[in-house]
Amino acid sequence: MHILIIGAAGMVGRKLAARLTRDGTLGGEPVDAMTLVDVVEPEAPGGFGGRVALETVDLSVPGTAETLIAGRPDVIFHLAAIVSGEAELDFDKGYSINLDGTRMLFDAIRKANGEDGYRPRLVFTSSIAVVGAPLPFPIPDDFHSTPLTSYGTQKAICELLLSDYSRKGFFDGIGIRLPTVCIRPGKPNKAASGFFSNILREPLVGEEAVLPVSEDVRHWHASPRSAVGFLLHGATIDLEAVGARRNLSMPGLSATVGEQIEALRRVAGEKAVRLIRREPDEMIMRICAGWAPGFEAKRASALGFVAESSFDEIIRIHIEDELGGSL
Repeated sequence: MHILIIGAAGMVGRKLAARLTRDGTLGGEPVDAMTLVDVVEPEAPGGFGGRVALETVDLSVPGTAETLIAGRPDVIFHLAAIVSGEAELDFDKGYSINLDGTRMLFDAIRKANGEDGYRPRLVFTSSIAVVGAPLPFPIPDDFHSTPLTSYGTQKAICELLLSDYSRKGFFDGIGIRLPTVCIRPGKPNKAASGFFSNILREPLVGEEAVLPVSEDVRHWHASPRSAVGFLLHGATIDLEAVGARRNLSMPGLSATVGEQIEALRRVAGEKAVRLIRREPDEMIMRICAGWAPGFEAKRASALGFVAESSFDEIIRIHIEDELGGSL
């Protein structure tokens, strides 16, 4: 099986490639080739026994998508995107990468389908940003898309395209609406949601973190480990069971910032909590005011997607996966 990961240099992409390497199979079939691409050169996963191709490309450049699918990968994970804060600040860049690049990929596959019947499984990472306030709690699966950011709008448009291209038989697509992934390892990025990870990740290693919102902000979370699990399950699930509604809100954990901090206190103690500095940011507060507090995610749960049930668990997963299992 040949797997293409677009956005492979990102955190989730790296962890996905590592998991595929560790498992060696996907859906019971051996993974013998991976193509890893991003705007910066991805890293080859250590220990992979098959063929690995590393490519540095910009999906929004015409002709790139055709090159990527020339080898007819069996499964395509499309993870590449400009994150929420950056998409809001740079309107043109957000639409170029998040919408135009995705449309070019979908069209390249459509044309290949017409030429030789090529029909891959395509797993697209969407976002809970496709909904916006006013929101019920919990948000039902059939709640309408009402994005209040450019990023959410771009993802919502791509969801519609994915459903239509799948309906037409050009590819077998599934859209995975990821919760906010927490705790993200590495350095802070330009995502408006980054503080959810920052206020836990930095204090766990004795560094100060900035909290730009109030502690009563409630949001929907899942660990990086769960995010990878969602993608792998989406790549192997029977899409007849999913039906025509190909975009699914993933299960997760609803928690306030205050509840996050209390979990940090239980796991790492008061010393870690004291490293959080309150520094209100009006732009981030305005953006997160329209964010989803939590979903029912009944469809995804019934289809076998699973996530954590406590923030203590999310923190311990980070310690296990990123800090060698202990503080």
